[in-house]
Amino acid sequence: MEAFAQFVPLILIFAIMYFLLIRPQQKKVKEHQAMVAALRRGDEVVTQGGLIGKITKVKDDSEVEIELAQGVKVRVVRPTIAQVRSKTEPADE
Repeated sequence: MEAFAQFVPLILIFAIMYFLLIRPQQKKVKEHQAMVAALRRGDEVVTQGGLIGKITKVKDDSEVEIELAQGVKVRVVRPTIAQVRSKTEPADE
């Protein structure tokens, strides 16, 4: 019984760490993955490097093409998109 009493504080610390650190981080990762999966042509995005541009082409599941300025296009790996500044509406079919 004494050995169990010694582990109770350790278990409580782990539980608190889980709810304060691990769980919110997992939620944030899932939100980022959903945002990256929903990228489409015309969205204005910010990369992790701080570049702001408009998506001109969604190449495949791993990369997109972004126009930074008139005629300046770069290919970017999808997970490096940090934020979507303005979203375009899907075209009506």
